[in-house]
Amino acid sequence: MTMRPSRAAATGFAKDFQDFVIKGNIFDLAVGVIIGAAFGKVVTSFVESIIMPIVSVAIPGGSWREAKVVLGTIADPKDPKKTVENAILFGQFFGGLLDFVIIAFVIFLMIRALAKFKRKEEKIEAADTKDCPYCLSVIPIAASKCSHCTSELPPTM
Repeated sequence: MTMRPSRAAATGFAKDFQDFVIKGNIFDLAVGVIIGAAFGKVVTSFVESIIMPIVSVAIPGGSWREAKVVLGTIADPKDPKKTVENAILFGQFFGGLLDFVIIAFVIFLMIRALAKFKRKEEKIEAADTKDCPYCLSVIPIAASKCSHCTSELPPTM
């Protein structure tokens, strides 16, 4: 009765998990979640404090988050003598929807800026070197002679 394969598998799994944690992937993920939560709070505060007071001018009476359409009343399940409003809370829904749209827009702008930065980086990197047409070695773009095969190169514009 040998236990080698299962121990090796368990050890391999533990080593893989340890590598995952040590390489920083889990820390990067944790930082991303924390920053995302903080960013969500900032956007929610922005919407509640700046955007929705302007919108609440169109919603008569009360706070915009309390805007609702009352459908009727129902008996309270905890205390049958009391009644509870059955309502659609469209103020909370629109506030959450606006939060989502703003967060999605900011993330879109950030991803777009990063993509543009990467494209510029690739152009700069590609412009520094060229391939020798004779031996296909990578050489500096300003080279007039290949350092690998010593062939004369046509001028680069």
